[in-house]
Amino acid sequence: MLATSERIEILDQAEELANMILQSDIAEYYRFCLNKLSEQDTQRKISAFVKAKEQYEEVQRFGRYHPDYKKIMMDIRELKREMDLDLNVAEFKRAENELQELLDKVSVIIGHSVSEHIKVPTGNPFFESSCGGGCSTGGSCGCS
Repeated sequence: MLATSERIEILDQAEELANMILQSDIAEYYRFCLNKLSEQDTQRKISAFVKAKEQYEEVQRFGRYHPDYKKIMMDIRELKREMDLDLNVAEFKRAENELQELLDKVSVIIGHSVSEHIKVPTGNPFFESSCGGGCSTGGSCGCS
């Protein structure tokens, strides 16, 4: 691949865009929430869930015939709920979704600046109210 001045300019602009995203309030908030996950109580909840998840995966090999099936299934649900209700985890998930939304919007803008027909993968289209160009159904979802 030859390095032309146009390609170098595009790479420079892409790097500038990446730096702007990294310095945005949304990315800053994401990093702040990520750091809050290291608090002792939150880490205890995450560790307990991870340990229970390993037991759950072992139980899945045998299904409901495993002797501890009911206990482990109940434990994993309780620990998951406890972890998800932790304020730091909930705040991190919210920040993560906001950052993902920003990245999706930037991807759509870049893709559509090249051509309206480019399919841009954006989040989970099942939960999106508008397609955003990433549904790849050929307009059958009504986004056309």
